[in-house]
Formats: sequence, structure tokens, C-alpha cells
Amino acid sequence: MPTPPTRSTVDKPRVVYVHGNRTMRWSTAWAPWLRDELAALGFETVFETFPDSIAARREYWLPFLRDHLAVGEDDVLLGWSSGAVAALRHLEEHRLRGAVLVSPYTSLDDELERASGYFDQPWNWEAIRANAGSAAVFWGSDDPFIPREQFTFVVDALDATSFEILGGGHFEHRTEFPELLEYLRTTYS
Repeated sequence: MPTPPTRSTVDKPRVVYVHGNRTMRWSTAWAPWLRDELAALGFETVFETFPDSIAARREYWLPFLRDHLAVGEDDVLLGWSSGAVAALRHLEEHRLRGAVLVSPYTSLDDELERASGYFDQPWNWEAIRANAGSAAVFWGSDDPFIPREQFTFVVDALDATSFEILGGGHFEHRTEFPELLEYLRTTYS
């Protein structure tokens, strides 16, 4: 009798979405569309609202990734904005198949961001790079919240594939994100 496939024997990784802060639910902007498109392509996905979703504090989000969602080596973390920051911190201690970061940053002069706990210690870029598997950064050429230098710094620090989306802003007004879908499809199928 054949052995049923396990997550480690399945070619496509599980894609775990980490939304940004200041949101009441995961299903904003392009996220519902992407979840449905990935499911149609046969990807297992996790799109959940994180606890403490307004402040997105490290003390709640990192244990949620580790313990509740059991993010592991066969997974791809897809983080948007402060969700990308959480993904980077998770990578300091956990190996993944991939990291896809949308509008990431390493510091902002914002009270809520400072209170999140993500910026209280230096970044361990060596560990993040070693644990990231394949890494990609998507960023809008006209992001109103995050300076361009933040994106280029993260791209360089990770040696990541970079996707500058002209007119993408912070992607909060998009209902679809075909560039992101195409990257996930071609990289992980």
C-alpha cells in the first residue's frame, strides 16, 4: 500500500500569510484574491488574523507563528508591511523554504512601530539570510509610508530578488496582485 504524501514530500510549500498591523482582519486588499488563486493552483495556504492585530507586537506574533501556525522548513512566509518585519524576525531563529516580503522595512519613525518590539535589538542578517531559503521583496515605487532606502536595504541584506512595482504604493488599494502570484507560481510549483 503506498504511503500518503506528507508535507515534506509535497513539492509545493504551504504559504503562510502574515498581514500588517492596524487591521481588524487578514482579508484586506489583495489577500483574499491571492488566497483563492493559490488554492486554485494547488497550494496549501494559511490566511488568518493574528492576535493583537492593531499593534502587531512581537511578543504575540512570533509565538503565534511558531506555536499556533507551526511554521516550519517546508513553508514560505509571505509577510506584508509589519507582517514582513515579523517574518524577518522569525527567520532569525527558524529555517524556511522561502520568504516573500511585501513592503518590508527595518525601522520607521512611528510610535506604534516602536512599541511593537521588533526594533529593540540589532538585526541578525547572517542568520536571516541563512534561514530564508529563496527570498523576494516586492515594493511600490511610490510607497507613501516606507522610504525607498528601506526596500533596497532589505533586498541587499537578504540578497533577495527585487520587484519594484511602478505605482504600487503600499499595495493597500489593490484587489489583485498578479506579479506576486506569478512569482509564487513560478518559484514554488
